[in-house]
Amino acid sequence: MIEFIQQPWPWYVTGPMIALVMMTLLWLGGSFGVSSTMRTICSSVGAGKFVSFFDFDWKAQRWNLMFALGAIIGGFIASNWLMSPEPLQLSDATVAELLELGIPFNGGFLPDDLFSWESLKTGRGLFFLVGGGFLVGFGARWAGGCTSGHAISGLSNLQLPSLFAVIGFFAGGLIMTHLFFPLIF
Repeated sequence: MIEFIQQPWPWYVTGPMIALVMMTLLWLGGSFGVSSTMRTICSSVGAGKFVSFFDFDWKAQRWNLMFALGAIIGGFIASNWLMSPEPLQLSDATVAELLELGIPFNGGFLPDDLFSWESLKTGRGLFFLVGGGFLVGFGARWAGGCTSGHAISGLSNLQLPSLFAVIGFFAGGLIMTHLFFPLIF
């Protein structure tokens, strides 16, 4: 069973599973997204007394908190007990491009030079982890949701603002990857 879970699942299995989740959420009146979880947490601890944005009935969003908690627990289980001990297989060209940017490939999903506790002690690591986290949070708030919320929930609800947001996410990702990323490194 563990070997089955560890393998990549084909699109014809995962696609219908996502569609089933979306149909269930639509039927129950919910919407998929993680960025609203922070608003719910802030509201539940009383931030609504100080900022009107957090003044709403957070108990109606309890399912969202359970979803986020499940994602955290699932990530912990996957990274500690379901990860394959084999190193990640990247093409030689990708490894060479990473080395040209000064990022050594260690066989894991994330480069240790950028994403580790030790990297927080460097200016570069602090910039990427804390600065990047702030920008992602700010962008999700400014766009009215995160990439998963707009791309999965918004597009399945045929919301035009979500289409514009997804186009912006992709354009921003391409610009960052091909223009700014090489300049930063």
